[in-house]
Amino acid sequence: MNYALTDEQAMIQKMMREFADEEVAPSAEQRDKEKKFPVEIFQKLGKLGIMGLPFPEEYGGGGADTISFAIAVEELSRACGSAGITYSAHVSLGGAPLYLFGTEEQKQKYLVPICTGESMGAFGLTEPNAGSDAGGTQTTAAKQGNQWVICGSKCYITNASYAKHLALTAITGKNDGKKEISAIIVPTDAEGFKVIDNYEKLGLHSSNTTELILDQVKVPEENLLGQRGDGFKQFLITLDGGRIGIGAMAVGIAQAAYDKALAYSKERKQFGTALSKFQAIQFKLADMAMKIELARNMVYKAAWLKDQGKRFSKEAAMAKLYASEACMQICSEAVQIHGGYGYMRDYHVERYFRDAKLTEIGEGTSEIQRMVISREIGC
Repeated sequence: MNYALTDEQAMIQKMMREFADEEVAPSAEQRDKEKKFPVEIFQKLGKLGIMGLPFPEEYGGGGADTISFAIAVEELSRACGSAGITYSAHVSLGGAPLYLFGTEEQKQKYLVPICTGESMGAFGLTEPNAGSDAGGTQTTAAKQGNQWVICGSKCYITNASYAKHLALTAITGKNDGKKEISAIIVPTDAEGFKVIDNYEKLGLHSSNTTELILDQVKVPEENLLGQRGDGFKQFLITLDGGRIGIGAMAVGIAQAAYDKALAYSKERKQFGTALSKFQAIQFKLADMAMKIELARNMVYKAAWLKDQGKRFSKEAAMAKLYASEACMQICSEAVQIHGGYGYMRDYHVERYFRDAKLTEIGEGTSEIQRMVISREIGC
């Protein structure tokens, strides 16, 4: 069992850490205040060849593995949670379904622009009445001649304002009285397609979270992604991979909160002594460090299993569940260690705390992860 990163993984980690520290972190707080999407950051990542990191070079990708993707998400999230989730969704929700289920023509037409950074990746799954119960999809796609006519709405969709196209799920018929859900690729500039960006969120203020309205949107029949009726199965597979990304995001945010708390505890004096000398604070920091190490190992293991072509649904759910809940705990302790300063924007930990909450919700809530794990262990 080898825990060492490969030369390529170590190189990606070094590059992403330097990029995050130099390009992402300095303006993260200002972007959060202004709710400004980091367009320039992702343009630079495109030039570095990172936007298609885990996809084959023939599609403009980097040919790297899932562990490298997790490392990239973690380092971006350490500097800015909004940048981390944007990148994670771009790859795991935007690019992955096209790579896994698309035809060669679809990959050339839709995956290549995602890998090169010409388009942000997005995926339309969640609806007002279909969150954890994704089978509750109500958006419809009716076949009319050689076209699909799509009607419905989606909510909480990441990156859609900056995506030129996205795959979304819709009901395409019924089989034995059950909904037949399929995935269809839709250009965002199609007539009748509207992207609304006006959510007021707790955190991740500089990420793009949108509502989609589809009013008689027509797309060619060849825009069907994979086989008709396979949409439900496809998004379950997609979410498995996405959970590795959210787990890595949680590790990155937790690492940032821990680093701030550790540094502050060494500088801040109370009763004439540095906070780090008090056993109560030492124990908090020790627990934080332990949870980060455990979470990172779990995320990397799930990524390794995926790269080996082995089953990883259970491990991805465990990694996402543990990392996200540990992240919330660590961010809460970071605020507590900072005391009153932790409640103020200037010390950053309140932003980590706000950003962390989404990791317990996105790509399946903590409750859904426990359902997945229960199923996988045979309950």
